[in-house]
Amino acid sequence: MKRLVTKRLVTMILSLSLTTPLAVHAEEAKHMLDASTLDNVRKVAPSLEKYAQGPLTDLWRRPDLAPRDRSIVTLAALIARNQARDLPPELERALDNGVKPREISEIITHLAFYAGWPNARTAAAAAKDVFARRNIGVDQLPAASPPPLPLNEAAEADRVNRVGQQFGATFPGIVQYTTDVLFRDLWLRPDLAPRDRSLVTVSALVAAGQVAQVPYHLGRAMDNGLTQEQAAEAIAHLAFYAGWPNAFSALPVAKDVFEKRPK
Repeated sequence: MKRLVTKRLVTMILSLSLTTPLAVHAEEAKHMLDASTLDNVRKVAPSLEKYAQGPLTDLWRRPDLAPRDRSIVTLAALIARNQARDLPPELERALDNGVKPREISEIITHLAFYAGWPNARTAAAAAKDVFARRNIGVDQLPAASPPPLPLNEAAEADRVNRVGQQFGATFPGIVQYTTDVLFRDLWLRPDLAPRDRSLVTVSALVAAGQVAQVPYHLGRAMDNGLTQEQAAEAIAHLAFYAGWPNAFSALPVAKDVFEKRPK
């Protein structure tokens, strides 16, 4: 009897040791697919779980973009595409990856202008529940009207001149709002660094298929400190979260920006 028990114990230990790597991957996959989604996937498309545990899990380990940046890119994509159902686990992961509550607040505010107010309101509702679970209060959120960052007067004057010449006479309303609300207010809010604000903008544009706006904002992102390697990796990341067609549509546009940058 004692020998039988020992044999069973050894068998169980060996079994656990063999399955540990799979268990680790399964745990990581929970970030990719929440519990209810994972149950649906297993019953309908088990191969999707395989890809979540394989390429999608590996994507988050690639070194050219930090986990914090990957969370920023992911949040921007989900908000831009109004995919609120997937936001809570990604908001949790973003906080774990070092994205501050005030930065999440600013990402949502910023995307009200770059992805639409309905998408931002939906994201705010999802974030409210996550913040409540994390005991994140208003003291950890940015002020409504904080002191602005310094304005790059020369760059802004150049932008105003170019946009004004192109569209000012025909579309004075949006041209004025672009100057007063976006570039002289929203972009100067201090609780999201300019580099990260640019990363949010470029990610949202690619995720929404708005590649015509990518050249200016990708150039601005690189002026704000985003490297070419980081920008390229952000597009690779977006292939998984916004689809290959949106990512590939951005490739020639981004390549042109890279090639025209001063060496």
